[in-house]
This record gives sequence, C-alpha cells and structure tokens, in this order.
Amino acid sequence: MPSLAAVRQGEGPTVLLVHGFTQVATSMAPLAERLAAARRVVAVDLPGHGGSGAISADLDESAALVAAVADGEPFDLVGYSLGGRVALHAACRPPSNLRAVAVVSASPGIADPERRRARLERDVALAEALEADGDLDGFLRRWLAAPMFATLPPSRADLEGRRTNTVRGLADSLRRCSSGAQRWLGEELAKSDRPLLMVCGQRDDPYVAAARAVVDSGAPAALSVVPGAGHAAHLEQPRIVARLLDSFLPR
Repeated sequence: MPSLAAVRQGEGPTVLLVHGFTQVATSMAPLAERLAAARRVVAVDLPGHGGSGAISADLDESAALVAAVADGEPFDLVGYSLGGRVALHAACRPPSNLRAVAVVSASPGIADPERRRARLERDVALAEALEADGDLDGFLRRWLAAPMFATLPPSRADLEGRRTNTVRGLADSLRRCSSGAQRWLGEELAKSDRPLLMVCGQRDDPYVAAARAVVDSGAPAALSVVPGAGHAAHLEQPRIVARLLDSFLPR
C-alpha cells in the first residue's frame, strides 16, 4: 500500500485533517494551527494531490490510505469537501482505531442513480478538458471563481499551495473521487455507530440540507451551522470551526 504525504504538528490525541479538491495538506493550516494547541494534528495530501499526486485511488481506497497514516494508533478524522467524502466513507467502513468523524461541507452523495451518473459524466468531461488544455493555473482560477467560493477571501484560498498539484493528479481525482463517483452513503451512515459531526456554512444551502438529512436519518450525527460562512467554512471562520471541533472530538 502506498503512503500518503503528510504534515505533522502538535502533541496529544491524533486527529487527521483531509483537504478538499485542488488543495494540499498545508491548505488546512488555519485549522491545523488551532487544533495543534491540544492535539497531534496530521494533515495529509490526498491521492492525486500535492506530495501524493502520483497515487491513484477511489474514495474507499483513499479512506484506507488516510487511516493508514495513523499507524494503528487511535485517531479522529476531519475532512473538508472531497476530504469529507473520504471521511464519510471511512465512517461507513471504519477501522477499529477510528474514534470520531467530523466533516465540513460534505454530503452522503447523490441518491438518485440517474442524477449520480449525469454528475459523473460532467466530472469526467471536466477532467478531460483539463487534460486537453493543460492549463493548471487557469483551471484553479476558474475553480475558485465558482459561486460556492464567493465568500472565501482570496488571501485564504491558498492558490500557491494548489499550484503544487498537477493536471494529471487532479484529473484522476475528478474521475475517481468526485461527487459523481461517490456511492450513496445514506443508509450506511444511518447504521454507523461512529459519532459524526456535520459542519456547514450558513450560506451553503445544498450542504446544509444534505447535513440535516443525515441527522434526520437516525445516524449518530450532530449538525453545526457556521454563521455567515459559505462552502469553505473552516477557512472563512477557522476560529469558530476549530472551537466546534475541539468541543466534539474526544480528549
């Protein structure tokens, strides 16, 4: 099994941080620095990203690779967006050393098979366009110009960190780990016994609705909505999100 690149800091209970699409481990720094005051924080580079750019994996495989970073020690898992999809897959098929899971701006997937298939087709087309064009910088700027990042200050978008990615790695991630590639996890999460925290930005309506659906399903889940924040709530309001995580994660 290949090993994911990771950045470590702090001492105490281990929490793994998993970034979003086009990000890298250091993109989680605003959150990592706050959590490291009382924990050992390990931020990973997901397959297709940063120092793990040459690794190709689907969401279940990514969840296993992330869990392996803990070296068998008990750990908590925090994932954002793409990293949240990975974390939710881990919650459904958890290793015994996984204690609790928190996700920021993530959903259990698309329940309707036709809608899921259509989304995957769009994601694959986006990957093919990126490969054909080869313009990583242009792709990143277009990605960050999407409406869901309208409330994210450019200074917190970590464009320089995102530029350490490659066209090949991001295209592979789109094909294998996008929302369209994610299986529907609703029923699995409802049966899971892992404590789960769903964090969403108040302005990120689709993800607030998805998180509420998880809580209403009977899963052992709680919902926290960050006032005034959008999709990247942990970067827009890192102090608030870190406080929520600190209260939720076991000590």
